[in-house]
This record gives sequence, C-alpha cells and structure tokens, in this order.
Amino acid sequence: MNILIRTAALALSLLLAACGGGAGNSAAEGPLAGASIGGPFTLTDQDGKRVSDTAFAGKYRLVYFGYTYCPDVCPVDLQKLMAGLRVLEKSDPAVAARIQPLFISIDPDRDTPAVLKSYVAAFHPRLIGLTGTPAEIAAVAKSFGVYYHKQQQDGAAEYLVDHSRATYLFGPDGKPIALIPEDGTPAEIAAELKRWAGG
Repeated sequence: MNILIRTAALALSLLLAACGGGAGNSAAEGPLAGASIGGPFTLTDQDGKRVSDTAFAGKYRLVYFGYTYCPDVCPVDLQKLMAGLRVLEKSDPAVAARIQPLFISIDPDRDTPAVLKSYVAAFHPRLIGLTGTPAEIAAVAKSFGVYYHKQQQDGAAEYLVDHSRATYLFGPDGKPIALIPEDGTPAEIAAELKRWAGG
C-alpha cells in the first residue's frame, strides 16, 4: 500500500508540474522542471560493466523502465521510441547524437547482462540496458517514481511484472524535462525529442 501511496503522490506532483504549478516553471524548462524524479545510481550494463549516472553527464537521457520478458507493452513501446529516435537521427543527427536512450530493467532476477545485450540490440544500437541487484533496482525505481510488482502464482516458475509506464527525458544536468509519449508515431516522438533537446 505504501508503494501505491508513493505512486499516487508522484502522479499528483507530475500533474502539478505539467500544469505549471511550480514556481518559476516555464515552457522552455519543460513540464517536469522542478519535479523530484531521478537521482544518482550505479547499475550494470549489458556488457557487464558497472555504470553510474555520471557517465551520461552532458547528454539528454531518454529513460524507460521495463523488462525483457514483458509480453507486449515494453517491446511495443521500445519499438516506437527507438523508431522516433531513428527519425530524428535522419532529420537532425546533431540533436539525436545528444540523446542517450536507457532501458532500466525492473526484473533483475531474469534480466542478466547477457539477456539485456540481445534484447536492447533488437531495438537500437545505441540503446543501453541496465540491471542490478534487487536492492539496486528497488532504489533506482523509487527515485524515479516507478512502481513494479512481481505477479507469481504459488509454485509457478514463470511470472509477469506489473509496472508503471512512463518514458522520461532528462537534461544534460540530469534533471527531468518532460514525459515522451510512447503511443505517438515515430514522427511525433522525433518532434517531441527535438522540441526539448534541440535548443
């Protein structure tokens, strides 16, 4: 229940930020300016290397939480998001080069670096997959306001993971800028990315 309360509180803060409820918000800053989302982390990438958030300093970060065994939503969202990034790479390669896409797993028990490596490669060559220990994933999910819960029947080996769905764009300073719509067309996603990262 505490997780649900925190998720509801985050949703309310996002709505307030999007409506300009925070002092000093402006359209140029982005609707999530001032929101308490994100923070320092150290996780393991698809090559087995330890990577911290500081490795992406100076880059815009397109961050999506999901898991490789997700039967439908995650792969569809990633396909659309990466198609949008490809459109931007063709129309404005300099802007696209400033954006680093990140896929953070909320299923650390199954999403090993080896599993992530083949998964992220299927969507985009620059997509970085990140995993970690259950404690590390719990900490990063909490700081990013991401809800997830393993749904496993007693005695069953397989399971699904219920999780919140949002794609965040963070600025070069690591601060949140906007939510990127996963349901948009590639052209719409590219336009939204350029809107915030093209300045």
